[in-house]
Amino acid sequence: MASKGAPDPMMKLENTEKRDTLIEIEKRYQEKWQASKIFEADAPTLEEMPGASQDELHSKHPKSFVNFAYPYMNGSLHVGHCFTISKPEFSAGFSRLQGKRVLFPLGYHCTGMPIKACADKLTNEVAMFGKDFEGYKEEEADSAADYVPAPTQAQTKEDITKFTASKGKANAKTIKAKYQFQIMLSQGIPKQELHKFADPQYWLKYFPPLTKQDLTKFGARIDWRRQFVTTDANPYYDAFVRWQMNRLHEQDKIKFGSRYTIYSPKDGQPCMDHDRDEGEAILPQEYTALKLKVIEWSLKASELIKDKIPDSANVYFVPATLRPETMYGQVCCFVGPNINYGIFKVTENEYYVFTKRAAWNLAFQGHFFDSDHFPKSNDALQPVVEFSGSVVVGTLVHAPLSVLTKGVRILPMESVLATKGTGVVTSVPSDSPDDYATVRDLVKKPEFYGIKKEWAEVEIQPIIKIDSDEPHGNIIAKYLVEEKYKIQSPKDTAALAKAKDDAYKDGFYKGSMLIGEFKGESVESAKPKVRESLIQRGEAFAYAEPAGRVVSRSGDECVVAYLGQWFLDYGEGNPEWRDTVVKYLHSSDFQSWSSETKNAFNGVLGWLNRWACARSFGLGSRLPWDKKFLVESLSDSTIYMSYYTIAHFLHKDMFGKEQGLLNIKPEQMTDDVWDYIMTRTDMSEELIKSSGISKEKLETLRRQLEYWYPFDMRTSGKDLIPNHLTFCLYIHAALFPPALWPKSIRSNGHLLLNGAKMSKSKGNFLTVNDACTKFGADATRIALADGGDGVDDANFDESVANSNILRLYTLKEWCEEVVKDGNLRTDASDNFFDRVFENEMNQIIHEAYKCYEATDYKLALKASLFDFTSARDFYREATTASGLGMHKELLLKYIEYQALLLAPIAPHWSDYIWCEVLGKPNSIQLALWPKVNEAITSITAAREYVRMVSSAILSAEGNQLKKKSKGKSVSFDPKLPKRLTIFAAASFPAWQDQYIELVRQEFEATGLQDDKDLVARVKKMGDPKKAIPFVQNLRRSLQVGEKPSSVFDRKLPFDELQVLKEMVVGLKKTTGCKEIEVVLVKEGGKVGELMIGSAASGSKIESLPQSAEGAVPGVPTFHFENIST
Repeated sequence: MASKGAPDPMMKLENTEKRDTLIEIEKRYQEKWQASKIFEADAPTLEEMPGASQDELHSKHPKSFVNFAYPYMNGSLHVGHCFTISKPEFSAGFSRLQGKRVLFPLGYHCTGMPIKACADKLTNEVAMFGKDFEGYKEEEADSAADYVPAPTQAQTKEDITKFTASKGKANAKTIKAKYQFQIMLSQGIPKQELHKFADPQYWLKYFPPLTKQDLTKFGARIDWRRQFVTTDANPYYDAFVRWQMNRLHEQDKIKFGSRYTIYSPKDGQPCMDHDRDEGEAILPQEYTALKLKVIEWSLKASELIKDKIPDSANVYFVPATLRPETMYGQVCCFVGPNINYGIFKVTENEYYVFTKRAAWNLAFQGHFFDSDHFPKSNDALQPVVEFSGSVVVGTLVHAPLSVLTKGVRILPMESVLATKGTGVVTSVPSDSPDDYATVRDLVKKPEFYGIKKEWAEVEIQPIIKIDSDEPHGNIIAKYLVEEKYKIQSPKDTAALAKAKDDAYKDGFYKGSMLIGEFKGESVESAKPKVRESLIQRGEAFAYAEPAGRVVSRSGDECVVAYLGQWFLDYGEGNPEWRDTVVKYLHSSDFQSWSSETKNAFNGVLGWLNRWACARSFGLGSRLPWDKKFLVESLSDSTIYMSYYTIAHFLHKDMFGKEQGLLNIKPEQMTDDVWDYIMTRTDMSEELIKSSGISKEKLETLRRQLEYWYPFDMRTSGKDLIPNHLTFCLYIHAALFPPALWPKSIRSNGHLLLNGAKMSKSKGNFLTVNDACTKFGADATRIALADGGDGVDDANFDESVANSNILRLYTLKEWCEEVVKDGNLRTDASDNFFDRVFENEMNQIIHEAYKCYEATDYKLALKASLFDFTSARDFYREATTASGLGMHKELLLKYIEYQALLLAPIAPHWSDYIWCEVLGKPNSIQLALWPKVNEAITSITAAREYVRMVSSAILSAEGNQLKKKSKGKSVSFDPKLPKRLTIFAAASFPAWQDQYIELVRQEFEATGLQDDKDLVARVKKMGDPKKAIPFVQNLRRSLQVGEKPSSVFDRKLPFDELQVLKEMVVGLKKTTGCKEIEVVLVKEGGKVGELMIGSAASGSKIESLPQSAEGAVPGVPTFHFENIST
């Protein structure tokens, strides 16, 4: 529901008769598909191919196994989900046309925190407002805060040595709702049902059937026998998860140790990506926290803390830095004058100064509390004293490593953030442009800032030598601020950000130390050594916090905790494992479909490290060896695609309550059984005996896995590359032989709706069910295909979906009329326009095949629907104008081809045309892609010639009409009787030779990829007005497939005069000319020979109009003139 007073951005449909007709067809065919079980596919049985190898199976029975990241069951699917789903759906449809056995399965993800957190919220709300929320007052909604399920977290990358990936979800939804029950009401759930969702298990029963219902309505080619829910609610899947965790643990890929992790104090456990409402893909950022001991307090601070801290105690300001190697250059320490700080007691004799936010983070890292007594609320951590930053300005502190051994001052800095780091910032103006600009400003305006000038006016010590061509000397910050970027003020944030990036990169990669214990070493080498030295001397300690704002599903702002936990040892801890995945990523055996996706994987593999794989709260499977923990939601969903291959043999229902085709019990699915099925071990009598499963059944399960695996394409939104998709590659590499590793992973952008982010509060939101109800499934599917195929965010345009209704309905009616039309030609289909039409159909069929094969569905749609109907329209118009009429056999071919080409994207419409219009005996889901000849280039060139000439003639006539309507002088009156003379050249003019050679050279060198460079070279050679159009025509001829030899030898692939002869009748009708003549131009346009016209053919014409001189073979000119009747 849109918010009050907001305009509804969603399209309203009227006169829905055509849509309703199409939807009725869709329902009919969905029922037929379900009744015939047409999407159910299995591997060849052991009886069909006994003892066959995997290669033999795939060779004799080609297959395609496609899947997508199973959806989370905390709501109904929206069109954003379906945009991702459409990719494997279209692939499945195309693979069927290729004659492959196709597996497209679906499970339901229920693991983790989201469902449990929402259920807990509802439990509290039922207690607050009553079972049916009768105690809730509607007016409270006006003051409700926006509920934001998963907005994008903007981050600034601070540590240039690490690549970080951020979630690029453009369609994060904002819902005007304060309470969980309001969110669920917005999904259309009746209020009387809501209290049931306080039980987490009810979500597992409610949303999966809706998902199946919605995707059936969408026309998805899913084998529903294989559906399952995750978590221990399904004992078979639970056994599968336990097996994979046990095997990873045995391989030492799951370890226990202390590490930094994003943590929810309220939930009392790590908060991984899918447990978050906000901040997906954000990782801990590690700092070095320095201890700057107070030597002398400012007067204001001294008065404030008097008697509150023991005289014998040490108080430290604690700045957090990412560049410990620069600490030799500290000249002061900054605080935000308007930020609130506290002094927090660490021990009886040690106190820290920083923000309460920093203290709260530190409380989970071995300070203030131990890991067995972590607090739930920050009320448990109170400062001894609180004050604003301005109070401590002027305080003298000792800065570890600083050359200013007598101490440095605490000074004000307006740009310090309370939401980042500790709120205390140590200043190194030699290497930090921000610090340099601020210190310079403090020196210029000490009175304004309320400081003494000498506190800021200190000598800047060079500490890093940078080997660079830039003349910045050894104080890079000064050069960047004053010379390169000419920064005038600390408020020039954009320029300072660039300068900071330059300073950090050059310093780290090109710098060497000029001072200190590690003098002469590279910064890259010295950095960790300086950090370790500071920590060992007790002058610093490790500190971490989230790299951006992270909010758990329970609404808790997360911190970073350092605690013992089970983790998957991805990354640098297991370099051999990581290198195996990297090598496979770049091998010819794996396809990522786009360079952006491959680069994203590469980046993630560079930074991904230990990943907490267990939690103590939520839904899921128990960690087999440590049952107080549950397997984390992104760690139980890495190889479940293999489970699809055998799911229906194990259980009939999604909960595994009823045994499947082989009557195997859950307890029989031991780790050893899984090992055999997943091809890790061979058959043995011991396995048969210990499991109680017969040899035949075990071999049947393994046959299914060996046939369907590896999966051929997996699709997902690009936001899952930093976690799930990369984990998928890692775990397959760990548990399966290389022959069973994923063949391809395809990522896509997210989906806008009508050009804007989807938002329920703004009324710009569309579920799959609503889209299929509003536009019909096929019109929706076409709009999704039209949305795009790259990793950039796509757009679902309702106006496109709506126009598809009319397009499909009109095309359906036309097909029906053609089949019944007894007046169409039935003679030989061999006239010029018949040949052109058939040839163009063949060309488009081959083009569509390439696009489908490349998963370029927008281009496939263009070829299969828009270009194909355009070819029909051209044929219809040309044959009507020429008086020939269309040929029935060709039109029936067209209808058959049209149904086949569109079947992957619009299957309901295609099956209706196939079965009910063409009368085919079986569903189009069982049909094969049409086998047609390659397009004949000479006919293709002739068709383009006809289109080009017709367009130029009609445009010229139209221009004269416009001029006349405006009262301008015209060369002829289009409304009076007129003659059209077309001038076709007998030979090419000599001036073109040099340009022919230029195009030949460019074509051989670059394939004519750069049109701008080609035009630039043409301009330098002579008369561009004549030359550029000529060169562009050559380029166009090559692009439409003409043979280079024909183009460069200047031989037209068709008979120009014959084609013009075929065009004359049609041109007379479309132009309204009384006479049309075709003149063969000779001797550079001076004389000609009449080839077609009212006078005798072959008669000489001594005087031609000037326009005749511009004619060249393949590019005729023409001339209109009025005649007397």
